[in-house]
Amino acid sequence: MAAAARTYLAFHHNAKLFRLKTSIVSTRPFAALEEANRQLFKDGGDDDHVVITAETIFHPQGGGQPSDQGTMTAMAADNGNGSSAAPDTVFEVRAVRMDAVHDGQVLHVGRFVASTPASASASASNGAASGFQQPGASVEQAVDVEKRVYYSRLHTAGHVLGAAVRHLVMDKVEGFDELKASHFPESAGCEFRGTIDGAWKPEIQKKVDEYVGRAMPVEIAFWDADEFRSAGLERLIPDSSFLAPGETKFRVVKIVGAEVYPCGGTHVDSTDLCGETTVRKIARSKGVSRVSYTVKP
Repeated sequence: MAAAARTYLAFHHNAKLFRLKTSIVSTRPFAALEEANRQLFKDGGDDDHVVITAETIFHPQGGGQPSDQGTMTAMAADNGNGSSAAPDTVFEVRAVRMDAVHDGQVLHVGRFVASTPASASASASNGAASGFQQPGASVEQAVDVEKRVYYSRLHTAGHVLGAAVRHLVMDKVEGFDELKASHFPESAGCEFRGTIDGAWKPEIQKKVDEYVGRAMPVEIAFWDADEFRSAGLERLIPDSSFLAPGETKFRVVKIVGAEVYPCGGTHVDSTDLCGETTVRKIARSKGVSRVSYTVKP
C-alpha cells in the first residue's frame, strides 16, 4: 500500500499567506475517519466532512496554539457562456489537526455550505461531490485573518514572556527550565520548572514591557542540530518528531536580542506587534510554576 501523501505546511514559510490555491487529495465524511483521528475532534459530527489538500495555510492545533479557521472554495465549472451552472462550493473549515494515523497529513474538518443562502441545503448535501471529491481538483483556501493575527500575537507574546522569565530568574531559581506553554486566548500561560515566587511578577511585567516596547525583530529560520550547537543552544535540539512534513531541518523562531525557540507556530514580525501584554499571576504546584498572561484583542 502506498504511503499517504504528506501535506506541505505553507504557513511555516509564510505566515502572512492568507489565501492559497491548492488541490484536493481526499474528502470523506467525518464518520469515515479512523477512531484515533475522530478523537482529535471533540465536536465532530455526522454533518462534518474531512478534507485533505496538497498544501495548507491552516495552522493545525498544536504547540499550544489554536487551529486556524476559514474556508475552502471550489469554483463551479463554466457552462460555456461565461457563467457557471451552479454556485461555488464552499467548505467552512472549523478545526484543523495533524493526522494521528497517517504521518504528515493535515485534517481540515468542517461543513459544506453554498455561496448563496438559497442553495445552501443542496450544497450541503451535494457539496462533497461537487468540486471536492475528485483528487486533484483545485480549491482556494482562505484563513480567518483576524483570528490568525490574534493567535500570532498571543504566540509571540508567550515567547516574549518566556524570554523575560528566563532572563530574570534562571540563575536564581533552583532547577529552572522552560517546560511548555498555552497560547489560547482564555488560558495563555508558560510553565517553568522551579518555584518562582509571586514577588517576581512586577519585574517580569517590566521586562515584558521592555521587550515589547523595543520592537525586537521576530525571525523564522530552519536549523539542523549543528546550528543549535554552534549557537550554544544544544539544550534546545528537538527530537526528530518535531520535523515538519518534508523538512530536514527544525523550524525555529528567533526574537532577535532575546531568545531562540524551536517552534511550529505563527508569529508577528516584531515584538511591538504583540500589543499590550499583561502578566496575570504566578501559580506554583509540585515544583512547577505557571506564569499566565493576556494580550489585548
